[in-house]
Amino acid sequence: MASLSGFPEYTPRERIVEQAVLDHLRSTFELHGFASVETRAVEPLEVLLRKGEIDKEVYAVRRLQGDDGAASAEAGLALHFDLTVPFARYVVENANSLDFPFRRYQVQKVWRGERPQQGRYREFTQADIDVVGRDVLPAQADVDVAQVMTEALGGLMDLVGSPGAHATLQVANRKVLEGFYLGLGLADPTAVMQVVDKLDKVSPEKIRVMLAEIGVADDAATQVLALAEIVTTDTSFVQQVEALGVEHPLLAEGLAELAHVVGSIVAPERVTVTADLRIARGLDYYTGTVFETRLSGFEQLGSICSGGRYEKLASDNRSTYPGVGISLGVSRLLAALLGDGVTASRSVPSAVLVAVADETERPAADAVARSLRSRGVPTEVAPTAAKFGKQIRHAERRGIPFVFFPGDAPTVKDIRSGDQVEVDPTSWLPPLEDLRPQVVAPSIPVPDLQEKTP
Repeated sequence: MASLSGFPEYTPRERIVEQAVLDHLRSTFELHGFASVETRAVEPLEVLLRKGEIDKEVYAVRRLQGDDGAASAEAGLALHFDLTVPFARYVVENANSLDFPFRRYQVQKVWRGERPQQGRYREFTQADIDVVGRDVLPAQADVDVAQVMTEALGGLMDLVGSPGAHATLQVANRKVLEGFYLGLGLADPTAVMQVVDKLDKVSPEKIRVMLAEIGVADDAATQVLALAEIVTTDTSFVQQVEALGVEHPLLAEGLAELAHVVGSIVAPERVTVTADLRIARGLDYYTGTVFETRLSGFEQLGSICSGGRYEKLASDNRSTYPGVGISLGVSRLLAALLGDGVTASRSVPSAVLVAVADETERPAADAVARSLRSRGVPTEVAPTAAKFGKQIRHAERRGIPFVFFPGDAPTVKDIRSGDQVEVDPTSWLPPLEDLRPQVVAPSIPVPDLQEKTP
């Protein structure tokens, strides 16, 4: 059967890389006090489309067999295409059980029926963090989510170990853009933002043409493009914007908010934070800070991590729930890492293979394996009592670094170096770096397990 395009399936080595990425993200999020949430895979179609999303990207859900009543009830269900919409519903339905500001992370699969291409899938994993308030949300929440994600990205760059791995978190503020455009006298700032948001895909000349098509005069378009050229790694963008000579109360408010975020983030190595006034985020429910993230060497993937602040994530008859969040496209990131040659040191979790000299001695080999596992060592027992050379080749094919030989004088062989030493079976442990498969950068070769029979 031919594979289905857009639905990635990983090899065991690739899956180990994915799990290492996910474990790192969960650990980082929890270190900052974010609680794990998982929402259902399906939502009513009307809920998913409430914010004007493109209906052709939604996968509808129905049962192939069932009575007419059930089919009718399920006709309006669809798989969620992001984690924000179901989270908004979750907040409203569980508001009485949540403590606000509520800090949440969610790592889950989503589905979109778009055309697959490099780094874009129909089924993929996202990792979201959000801080949500009830009626009010302090501005510090914008800094908090950005700080958490920069630390998560920095750790990921260290995890993959590739010398060139580097991420850039681009920060802007919708109030800066909207206030600037209003100060220019432009009647529809949202339409202008949606055009400017295409700057990474089309040339400034094309943007000028597109602005003219929505009624922006040439001199105003020059100012719009001048604003979009401002990129700084500190708060000096404030003076550069002010030098353009445009004034508006909303612009001043946005500049202060953006300066607070950019000036407060402490970025780890391998992550750069920039104030980038090209960033508009086309979705109109963002109301303040917005984020996008690029990975060096993989610019063709576009933003692998994006989000922002929304004053009305959700509302009920009593309260409004403002929030700020960032979503990391895990599958898109993995496409970049795996495509760059990032892999795992072995394809199985086992660090040790216990050899079996004769089938009558299998109970003794099983006892050794149980002892190792009780000390946290991933262990398997040879499937047959073949010659030791064949058992070593079996370990070699699976990437298992150590073979344990039970007996009156137990020994352990490191089949990479050929070293073999006597050990105490009740206390021996492999080196910590060999206990679990390691993520290996392309510049660091995977260990070559050469057979050397005892």
